[in-house]
Amino acid sequence: MMYILAPSILSADFSKLGEDVKTVSDAGAQYIHLDVMDGAFVPSISFGMPVISSLRKTTDRVFDVHMMVEEPGRYVNDVRKAGADIICVHQEACLHLDRTINQIKETGARAAVALNPATPVETLSCILKEADMFLIMSVNPGFGGQKFIPYTLEKIKKLRGMLDEAGLTTDIEVDGGVNAANVREVLDAGANVIVAGSAVFKNDAAANTKEFLKIFEEYSAR
Repeated sequence: MMYILAPSILSADFSKLGEDVKTVSDAGAQYIHLDVMDGAFVPSISFGMPVISSLRKTTDRVFDVHMMVEEPGRYVNDVRKAGADIICVHQEACLHLDRTINQIKETGARAAVALNPATPVETLSCILKEADMFLIMSVNPGFGGQKFIPYTLEKIKKLRGMLDEAGLTTDIEVDGGVNAANVREVLDAGANVIVAGSAVFKNDAAANTKEFLKIFEEYSAR
């Protein structure tokens, strides 16, 4: 299994966003995680297509765009044009989830589906074979710097079991409160794509990135 770090720029310094993205990219982060928030699905408002488009010029890393917005299908084409490689939508935000997944795939992007902490993984059963990645939120979405919710580990295990039973090796991403101290538990549960915001960008972003990647190397060698 391939282990991937996706630093969340929500915790970066917005006065030097492009520089911070370049720092973690040069340090080896494979993905850049971009949280788009609308102030409706989640309480906060973050950024949109112009910021994604501007940052696209700074790195060739995979842009993992997490759409924390109501009815994200409205924005799929524009987000893809701005530079998204993966477009992640919330199961809770899509009235017609299957249609939205197909919309994303039609643009040539990879389609991911996110679940809030209190949403059971069983709600994904019908689209297990349709999505390219699943995101388990380990905090309630909308703010950075929150503490990891312990019961989400069981959700990761359950989802990995569902995928194994279906003969699928689909990526499981985890977002919220993950740091170098608890990431091993998250990997042991079955996740392989790790979103980290403050754990990467607080203090030395390059050193923090390399610390995560060193842990991933240990797991790859197993």
